[in-house]
Amino acid sequence: MTAYTTTPLTDVTTWFRAGRTDQFPVGAGAVIKYRDRQIAVFYFNRTERWYACQNLCPHKLENVLGRGLIGEQDGIPKVACPMHKRTFSLETGENLNGDCPPVAVYPVKVENDYVYVGFAD
Repeated sequence: MTAYTTTPLTDVTTWFRAGRTDQFPVGAGAVIKYRDRQIAVFYFNRTERWYACQNLCPHKLENVLGRGLIGEQDGIPKVACPMHKRTFSLETGENLNGDCPPVAVYPVKVENDYVYVGFAD
């Protein structure tokens, strides 16, 4: 299993171009691959915010978070594992309803209609 850690914006050394904004679903996730990592990317159209986290659910170690249900819990944007219903903050990666380990989250920016995900290489 690959160990993921959250990448603070100040540590970003590589902005990976994930795709055009119109290639990502609104209100749902899509998965990109960066090196050996699967990254789930989400767009919340109501708030016009983008988020990215590891695709691997730490509960059963399955790459499913990109197909997860997104929403908010107490104002915190979250994704719920479609198989196990564990929820994770898309801002911090913390598990919001149990004792699972957190997921890695990554900064996202949009420039000239392209979505970029930040990594610390």
